[in-house]
Amino acid sequence: MSTTHSDSSQSRISVDEAKRLVQHALDDGAIDRIAARRLAASLGDPAVFEVILEGAAESKRRGKGDVVTVSKNIFIPLTNLCRNRCNYCTFAKQPDNPDVHNFELDEVSITVQGGAKTGCIEALFCLGDKPEIAYRYHRDWLAERNWGTTTDWLEESCAVALDNGMLPHTNAGIMDQDEMARLRPYNASLGLMLESTSQRLREKGGPHFHAPDKEPSRRIRMHAEAGELRIPFTSGLLLGIGETDEERVDTLFAIHELHEQYGHIQEVIVQPFHPKPDTMMKDVQSIDDRDVAGWVAIARLILGSEMNIQAPPNLAPAVLEMLLRSGLNDWGGVSPVTVDFINPEAPWPALAQLRERTEAAGQVLRERLPVYPNYIAAGRDWFDDKIWEAMPKFMDPKGYAQKNLGSGLETL
Repeated sequence: MSTTHSDSSQSRISVDEAKRLVQHALDDGAIDRIAARRLAASLGDPAVFEVILEGAAESKRRGKGDVVTVSKNIFIPLTNLCRNRCNYCTFAKQPDNPDVHNFELDEVSITVQGGAKTGCIEALFCLGDKPEIAYRYHRDWLAERNWGTTTDWLEESCAVALDNGMLPHTNAGIMDQDEMARLRPYNASLGLMLESTSQRLREKGGPHFHAPDKEPSRRIRMHAEAGELRIPFTSGLLLGIGETDEERVDTLFAIHELHEQYGHIQEVIVQPFHPKPDTMMKDVQSIDDRDVAGWVAIARLILGSEMNIQAPPNLAPAVLEMLLRSGLNDWGGVSPVTVDFINPEAPWPALAQLRERTEAAGQVLRERLPVYPNYIAAGRDWFDDKIWEAMPKFMDPKGYAQKNLGSGLETL
């Protein structure tokens, strides 16, 4: 399955029309769905592409100035068991795979202590969706440690990370509101990539056919329930798994509408899919780096100047300068310690190199916590008391990270 672009030439627009639509977006603070679809259909026109990037860069300047942020983190893949079987994933393992690994609490503690010594602030917990539903092996493993569910184990693991000097951010797949409420005291923020609102991708032959937790309505519901709990929340768009341009626009508008209702979407990640060997989608062509920048720009125009928009620098390393012209204001979590376990073939850039390339493009790189300064400035209503009381030792008066925390492998 490959990405499908709009095939209606009638939807493509001239440079003058693109300039009009982009200026309208800047004047109004955002763009409407029809205009966004028309711009997206014309990304292949080099002149229109430049108009879109210029408009997105101006929107970012109006909302974020010249600041681009990054979170110095460690990646803790608490378990790589998952009940979903997405056609493109190499992170998830079956119980009989020798690479299956579950983190014991003492391993979490040791990993976090090591990260804290290097000046990392964010402990990123990433794990498969509820493996106990699918695998007796995992149910037995949990029971041996007096846990009934993966959430029980995750809650204790986040508490260990917080106690050992880092601020957790957790992406554990689908959770209900009670589970998120349990994690809120130990997490500065939570996240779930919306990925796509396309129901087609769940159909037979689609990348999410064997992935019940990729049902769009379930993922939208979790976003809404996180908003009801006042949790700073990360979402995102996954590019290149078979969705159309129109479906990408619809996904971004779904995120926009959730944020309009609850005000809790702290960042939106625009993430390209990279095909991997030994998967059903190994022969799918990667999305072009230029298209990644184009969709960052479309996201900026849809979501507006105040939204934090991120593109992972390890997934399009050749075009960081183009990405910096496309309206992003965040590089996401970059670790000087651990690999990207979701995309292990894509090494993180060195933080010093990331700073050098960001500043060469006329931007200023600032380190942040796993929650953005605007949520910290909004006050403690967004945080449990434990997190609110822990944050001051990590941050400067403006809510960015303090400089020179820990001994530091690299400092920003």
